[in-house]
Amino acid sequence: MLSIVIPTLNADDHLPACLDAVRGDNEIVVVDGGSADASAVVAEAAGARVVRTARGRGTQLRAGAETARGDWLLFLHADTRLGAGWRETAAMYMASRPGAPACFRFRLDDDAWQARIIERGVAARARLLGLPYGDQGLLVSRERYEAAGGYRDLPLMEDVDLVRRLRRVRVLDADAITSAARWRRDGWFRRSARNAVCLGLYRAGVPVHRIARVYSPS
Repeated sequence: MLSIVIPTLNADDHLPACLDAVRGDNEIVVVDGGSADASAVVAEAAGARVVRTARGRGTQLRAGAETARGDWLLFLHADTRLGAGWRETAAMYMASRPGAPACFRFRLDDDAWQARIIERGVAARARLLGLPYGDQGLLVSRERYEAAGGYRDLPLMEDVDLVRRLRRVRVLDADAITSAARWRRDGWFRRSARNAVCLGLYRAGVPVHRIARVYSPS
């Protein structure tokens, strides 16, 4: 069984498209971190199992994995929808690469030229550094996930933290299409530069709670 774990926090604008793309024979677990909107209602209407926990993506993802029943786990952000052919691609991978982790190609749902440049940058980071981010999805067997220690209760960088312990993550031939709203709001390259700075600080050993101030300055 494949269990899809989706953390939410006030995500009812993007969540329907995310759920529509994965609805089917899979188990869907939506982990809500205290939304003030209709995220939980949207999830329940789509047939997902809703788990409520403390706010924080690392905490939510960990709780979702503990609740899920599948022997394969797919962690997916609420503002990301998987593109055409993802089911077949994932099924073939799970059958041929027992336990090995994988992710999807990063795409933004915007036709702007800036979006294409950012997509190329993400592809280069995943290829050269072996560091895909959570908005590419993460497909991993429960056995490998638990052996790596799973998600930690981090306020930021929870995806990078886990991927580094999983070691090599393969990029599958299917798209994870993420909302470009954050890039449009913060500035296309300003947002990406901030992400790069945060990654650099993390790799340099700066505590995550300090990096969070850079990522979301007050």
